[in-house]
Amino acid sequence: MWTETDNSLRRSFRFADFKTAFAFLTEVAAEAERLDHHPWFSNEYNAVEFRLRSHDAGNTVTKRDHRLAAAIDAVAARYATLNEE
Repeated sequence: MWTETDNSLRRSFRFADFKTAFAFLTEVAAEAERLDHHPWFSNEYNAVEFRLRSHDAGNTVTKRDHRLAAAIDAVAARYATLNEE
């Protein structure tokens, strides 16, 4: 579930392994490019964390962030996650 803290939407995912996490990120990158909205993310082995906010809107959460969050959720639905942090 996405949470809004520190003027950003945040969500973490955990996958079976690095290969799966990286494949997930590759699909998210394609969606972000399509939406022309590029997230901050962190990936360490099987864990992926996102922080979404719009720099051109004063680093606040906007509808663009919510659209990208929904796209990320759609990609995540195609992958089996171990748990969410």
